[in-house]
Amino acid sequence: MATHQIDYNDMFDARLLQEFYDSYDESFELELEDIAAANSDDAEQKAWRRRYFSELLHLQGELVKLQNWVVRTGHRLVVIFEGRDAAGKGGVIKRIMQRLNPRYCRVAALPAPNERERTQWYFQRYVAHLPAAGEIVLFDRSWYNRAGVEKVMGFCSDEEYQEFFRSAPEFERQLVRSGIQIVKYWISITDEEQETRFLSRIHDPLKQWKLSPMDLESRRRWEDYTVAKEVMLERTNIEEARWWVVQGVDKRKARLNCIAHLLKQVPYEAEESDRITLPSRIHRADYARHPVPENMIVPDRY
Repeated sequence: MATHQIDYNDMFDARLLQEFYDSYDESFELELEDIAAANSDDAEQKAWRRRYFSELLHLQGELVKLQNWVVRTGHRLVVIFEGRDAAGKGGVIKRIMQRLNPRYCRVAALPAPNERERTQWYFQRYVAHLPAAGEIVLFDRSWYNRAGVEKVMGFCSDEEYQEFFRSAPEFERQLVRSGIQIVKYWISITDEEQETRFLSRIHDPLKQWKLSPMDLESRRRWEDYTVAKEVMLERTNIEEARWWVVQGVDKRKARLNCIAHLLKQVPYEAEESDRITLPSRIHRADYARHPVPENMIVPDRY
């Protein structure tokens, strides 16, 4: 009987190699670009990579303007990123954070609740991470864990699950009424794309840490997650805090599309920056710099 099998010899082709390249930070990717080009004769792909980096830099410049506006006006912004394992949430968040000041923009990625937190009001541990005036918080998964992983894996009762859908919309309306803007993104990928990304993690020693038993089980329960996602989007898509779906199969396009869309959700205005001048250094006649002891210097290995 024919079964769906992966030819592991074929997995190490250009597609899987490209997946390796896509997973690293932009600064490192700029160096990898020459390697990728050497392994590809596709002129269109080379042109797209150049355009991607150019567009990303432009959008990150706009994000800096947005952050400056947030700090200046005292705006409070929450951006929620949800999606299946390996959907690319972390990659989008990383590109948003890359040029921003971490004093005013931070990521909230909460671990599984401990014993004490399990006895609290469900939303309580998330409240502590909400932004103060002039801050942006990016939730890498959020209170929507209850509508996704907790439901699928049986970590909550049906009563708790139904109560979440009664409470979440009102909780978010309360936040919005208090002056917090909420933008919610679901990063969507296909069954085949998740399979490829999981295989990439299995075969890349630098990414194996990303795979947990929970991730592997989520792969097995793809259809259960699909049903849970559809219910979640239907029951929590409120006017005050809408859901937006980002097509995530092409990671680069997903990053650009998501950032460009986010910029349109915030009514920021650029402000002319004050001209920065470097002050002259003070020179003192009695100043003498003492040499560093040789045994304190890190050897020149490179």
